[in-house]
Amino acid sequence: MELAGVYVGEPSVLGYRRERPVLSAITKARVAAPELALTELNLDGDRQADLKVHGGVDKAVYVYPAGHYPAWAADGFDVEPGGFGENVSLAGATESGVRIGDVWAWGDALVQVSQPRQPCFKLAMKTGRKDVGPALIDSARSGWYLRVLRPGTVPTSGAIELVERADAPTVEEVHLVAFTNFGQLPAEHLDAALALAERILATPALAPSYRDGVQSTVDRWRARLAG
Repeated sequence: MELAGVYVGEPSVLGYRRERPVLSAITKARVAAPELALTELNLDGDRQADLKVHGGVDKAVYVYPAGHYPAWAADGFDVEPGGFGENVSLAGATESGVRIGDVWAWGDALVQVSQPRQPCFKLAMKTGRKDVGPALIDSARSGWYLRVLRPGTVPTSGAIELVERADAPTVEEVHLVAFTNFGQLPAEHLDAALALAERILATPALAPSYRDGVQSTVDRWRARLAG
């Protein structure tokens, strides 16, 4: 896996909603320095505006596959690396090959894959496209978050190394289950989908807040099946 770019940003006014300013750090600038510090919460120079839904130990770093950008362009979206608010633009990895709980060495830091990204309205404001959130969900081009197991100094170019492969669902599998409408699944697929959901719920490295959302979905559909 190769770093295609590292990005940081501070909260600023992204736009206005109901005549009130919307603060966000989704607009980020590429880091020119060869390295920077990574703490348990942030890269140096990076912060989040709304800590109720962004940031925290399970969402310290947001990674987005560099290879997705041509697909977005083909779909008619005018975006470029850094445009989804990512901290790390990464070549050589996608949601289908990265597993929840994978541990990577980045410089002298250790990081762990914790959950997929869930789009919010600020992505639509940033891109000027209300359909970008639904497109991200439907395409499963979500990217993923990292928690920091060992803070350290990290480079802004070069390789990130896989040091521990988790026996767990992939980021793509977690994303798809999180946004599955179980009620629309054919009967022959429902049991398999619920079994995968239970495997996801049993994944210890999955961020608790994300697990809660999956659990709520599973509970709702199991109740409907039982009723």
